[in-house]
Amino acid sequence: MGPAMNLARTAASGRNWEGFGADPFLSGEAAFETVTGIQSSGVQACAKHYINNEQEHARDTESSVVDDRTEHELYLAPFLKSVQAGVASVMCSYNQVNGTYACENNHTINDLLKGELGFQGYVTTDWWVTQPSGALAANRGLDMVMPGDNSYNSGVSYFGPALQTAVNNGQVSQSRLDDMATRILASWYLLGQDSGYPAVNFNSWSSSSGSHVDVQGTHKNIIRQLGAASIVLLKNSNNTLPLTNPSTIAIIGSDAAPNPSGPNSCTDRACNTGILAVGWGSGTADFPYLIDPLSAIKARAPSATITSSTSDTDTTSAANAAKNKSVALVFITADSGEGYLTVEGNAGDRNDLNAWHSGNALVAAVAAVNTKTIVVVNAVGPIIMEPWIDNPNVVAVVWAGLLGQEAGNAITDVLFGDVNPSGRLPYTIAKSPSDYSAAVQTGGGTINYSEGLYIDYRWFDKQSITPRYEFGYGLSYTTFGYSNLSIGSPTSTGGSAPTGQGSSLSSWLHDDWVTITFTVTNTGSISGTEIAQLYIKAPASANSPPNQLRGFDDVQLNAGASSTVTITLSRYDFSVWNTSAQQWQIPSGTYTIWVGSSSRNQKLSGTLTL
Repeated sequence: MGPAMNLARTAASGRNWEGFGADPFLSGEAAFETVTGIQSSGVQACAKHYINNEQEHARDTESSVVDDRTEHELYLAPFLKSVQAGVASVMCSYNQVNGTYACENNHTINDLLKGELGFQGYVTTDWWVTQPSGALAANRGLDMVMPGDNSYNSGVSYFGPALQTAVNNGQVSQSRLDDMATRILASWYLLGQDSGYPAVNFNSWSSSSGSHVDVQGTHKNIIRQLGAASIVLLKNSNNTLPLTNPSTIAIIGSDAAPNPSGPNSCTDRACNTGILAVGWGSGTADFPYLIDPLSAIKARAPSATITSSTSDTDTTSAANAAKNKSVALVFITADSGEGYLTVEGNAGDRNDLNAWHSGNALVAAVAAVNTKTIVVVNAVGPIIMEPWIDNPNVVAVVWAGLLGQEAGNAITDVLFGDVNPSGRLPYTIAKSPSDYSAAVQTGGGTINYSEGLYIDYRWFDKQSITPRYEFGYGLSYTTFGYSNLSIGSPTSTGGSAPTGQGSSLSSWLHDDWVTITFTVTNTGSISGTEIAQLYIKAPASANSPPNQLRGFDDVQLNAGASSTVTITLSRYDFSVWNTSAQQWQIPSGTYTIWVGSSSRNQKLSGTLTL
């Protein structure tokens, strides 16, 4: 049931870790690739949660109030990319949208998803979603209810016999029922599930049932590789990292150690004990194993003397362990998850943006006694680092996020330079929670998306707020230079975007239109990967955010090598949603197109007049 593509509108939202960050372009590209990958194996992908489900508090009742332009340019954008990828199904969410529940919302399902986006698959509910009327939901575009009954093990469904009755008494037309069945079967045929498809061999509700087939293969190698590639190096004073044969190492914090009760001991991973490698909730799975950093570092540095203190609250023991060591590694966390489970008082969404388990005090205690303190953060999203980030003894910060079963190995690969870090932040890390444009609304009710287009870095740019670390930021063990920017002319002029059925999929919008090239050079002494990013600044007439991500590429280069990067833009990349015309339109004027290494690190820029 994925991918999830709700945007990180609020930094504390419980399920942010299941999605792809705070930018619609980034989320759309990741959604496209994820759908493509899942369905290449004959498995149906399910784009979720449709739509405006950006927090866990009161998710069953709250109404997200979102204006038409913001809906199109931000929250609908990743779903558009999923439809372009041929996604088989879309899951509607628990919440209301502009006063109507998402799973019986005629506008979001029929007008937008099946209308403008031309989606031909089926729409299914989230599990046990509350629907006042099955017939109403069917008429407004819902095709399937999951997992079948309307509450756990009730044996009663909004569809099933109730739908049959609704058709027989004329509440739901036969043609609508045929459309529901056609959409479900179309997805079945699309993925080739009608022929040679393996039989179901498991029972989600009974883990002892069925035949358990080991399909892991060499997946662990890919997981480790992806984990290391996703790690973001935030700070590295005096090139402290990578570590070079330190004789003594202190390892501090419970996050460095295994969960003593086992990695799967908490229901749906609803605890923060030991290495944090995933959030909690229905988006989790059982670990086949979980490598902790302490074990991985011991294996990687067998000649080093390693001292550990894995209590988060015993700062005296932490300081004693860190004294007189070549380097001290402090592991801290922040966790979140789905709202049906509460962990340490956090009901899905985080209560605040602080490190858990007194992480700030733990860092301070270690930094007070060791001039080479390195902080490793395993977190579901941004935390406030101001209490310690400018401490000169905190010489490096490694943002590890959530790395899965190979977490310890992936972190160790980066710490010791076996992998040169190339991860970039998919959200902004602020200096204060109040710097963000929106926060979790714990009381539910009506949630006004009054910030409009201005979430995350778009808001910081608009308000000239200095973040601690901006969207797209990340360091490397090498350095890169940019040169030779070339902005081509549009391949054609004239025309306009169509309206109506499938209009947002039109080739006029999405065909390659403008080609940008530039050169990236590895100016350092070791090989590395640069994540080159392209942003546009629209003319004032567009009334758009100051900078908008419109392209990126990972450029792998040996020391001294150069490569030409080519990024193509479509008309859609320049378009805004005109709410009066109900049409994508390109504002006239001069656009600045710039490339750089983050949303605030511009390397080259040019202009294009349209």
